[in-house]
Amino acid sequence: MTHKKNLSHNYIIERFKKGEISITDAFIQLTNIDNNKPTFDMKYTFSDRNMNNLNNNLSKDLKKELKVNPSNEDIILNYLNEMDNLVGLSNIKKIIKEYIAFIKVQKLREKYRLKAIPVVMHMIFKGNPGTGKTTMARIIGKIFQKVGFLKNGEIVEAERADLVGEYIGHTAQKTKKIIQKSLGGVLFIDEAYSLARGGEKDFGKEAIDTMVKAMEDNKDNLIIILAGYRKEMDFFLQTNPGLRSRFAIQIDFPDYSIDQLVEIAEMMYKEREYILDKNSKHYIYNVLTKVRNNEEINGNARSVRNLIEKSIRQQAKRVINNPKINRKELMKITREDLSVEGLKDGRMSRDGNV
Repeated sequence: MTHKKNLSHNYIIERFKKGEISITDAFIQLTNIDNNKPTFDMKYTFSDRNMNNLNNNLSKDLKKELKVNPSNEDIILNYLNEMDNLVGLSNIKKIIKEYIAFIKVQKLREKYRLKAIPVVMHMIFKGNPGTGKTTMARIIGKIFQKVGFLKNGEIVEAERADLVGEYIGHTAQKTKKIIQKSLGGVLFIDEAYSLARGGEKDFGKEAIDTMVKAMEDNKDNLIIILAGYRKEMDFFLQTNPGLRSRFAIQIDFPDYSIDQLVEIAEMMYKEREYILDKNSKHYIYNVLTKVRNNEEINGNARSVRNLIEKSIRQQAKRVINNPKINRKELMKITREDLSVEGLKDGRMSRDGNV
């Protein structure tokens, strides 16, 4: 009898690992086996109290197994929450969720032997630096791996130097190598417009041609995301007749508002276990406004990150000589830490450093 029970336990856990049943179903079926009750493969609705009772009835090993191996849907939900927690980008989040639903429905249609629409997920991200393009690309890779579109969901980040060679034929080799490395995941090429800057004789054109062919050959197991400034990316799409048709998904990443930048600053401080007091929060709003007004190109979150790192170094200089350092003082960012040359007058260099 014990051997039979162990086989049933293993079967249910294996189904849970594969995402065939939810964590709720797994809890119920495992508990029914332990209590010698019939097990049914169906959906259940439980109160928190019932779920706690079920949880308590399971052995520690089984609970550990379920916790370590959540279902695909649970993991997708976690990634969606990660995306939703990003400041702003509401329209972009909406588009990504629409495509998640679209892919799921096409897979269901295949399952029921209905005609499915081919899914091509290559994308163009347009926007200034620091608007969340790379972060969103990383999340997309993880999500679309879990919905079954990609095999591994890993992201390969590349730029012109990674694709363009020094002589005829070298570029095609380098580009193919990067694409091969990216199969099953996302190839993210930042400042992609630089591939078309050199004109007809530039080897960048060879990289584009190689990439266009690879997009067609690997459309079911690769997402290529090209990113860059809006105007430059619009020009880039005109350089090859096949580009625009293959990048049906084109997404604009707007600049953050000052309020959003302050929210990002607070989140970054929190992640590093620092706290802005009320006066500092008001002051950082003014500093970011000056930085924004003095930047030739909006640095967005990059500017915020550099500002924060500078203020943290200033805070370290301030507190290190304090004979009575405590936890609170180690965490607190004051107006003094933000009132340094370069921060207070809003001057920031081209690379974002103050």
